[in-house]
Amino acid sequence: MRNAYLVLTLVVASCLSTMVVPANQNPEDAAQRVAESWIRLVDSGKYAESWDEAAQLFKEKVTKPQWESAVRSVRTPLGKVDSRKLRSANYTKTLPGAPDGEYVVIQYETSFEKKKSATETITPMKNKDAQWRVSGYFIK
Repeated sequence: MRNAYLVLTLVVASCLSTMVVPANQNPEDAAQRVAESWIRLVDSGKYAESWDEAAQLFKEKVTKPQWESAVRSVRTPLGKVDSRKLRSANYTKTLPGAPDGEYVVIQYETSFEKKKSATETITPMKNKDAQWRVSGYFIK
């Protein structure tokens, strides 16, 4: 009976740890959820709101009016998004030209109305408030 109790305890502990631990151990998933929510703002032309939701590092590098102007000049000629498919999501603690921290570099294969093949790179970082926020966005 004691062995059955021990096995049951181990099974319950194992189940609980798989329900809680992966969220803490998998920054790629958390960062990807933030990136997808953020890019929906950009897709819908809510550029000021996307700046508001960005990482502090992002805001220190570009003002809201600069961001709105830059993203409008790049995204408007492309037209609407036809499709977006995740290519990769890679966790790193270092990026060229950025302070050490926690980053996830996410790349999407994206098809726009007027540009059928593009690569979007969205880089969320863990902000000082421990929340993932977008710190970079590039289209190639």
